[in-house]
Amino acid sequence: MLVHTVFFWLRKDLDGAQITEFRMGLESLKTIDVADAVYVGSPAHTAERPVLDTSYDFCLTVILKDVAAHDAYQAHETHQAFIAAHKEQWKKVKVYDAE
Repeated sequence: MLVHTVFFWLRKDLDGAQITEFRMGLESLKTIDVADAVYVGSPAHTAERPVLDTSYDFCLTVILKDVAAHDAYQAHETHQAFIAAHKEQWKKVKVYDAE
């Protein structure tokens, strides 16, 4: 199993409609067939702790069978379309892949 986790920090000048459009773009990644599961979220309203980072705007977690599935996910037209349509909306992105 491979867990692909991506954190997005959006540009501060985006309006509500643009933020909604971004989230819908993330949600579209759920249609990629090589992904076993796709979760989209924003920082939870949990108690503040020294180890907690809530500075991001959206988190994407994708569960994949293996590295080959990950590579297929990366190349998938829906994933590539998401990047092309939304890359100008984020100011920072961090990716963590774990096996």
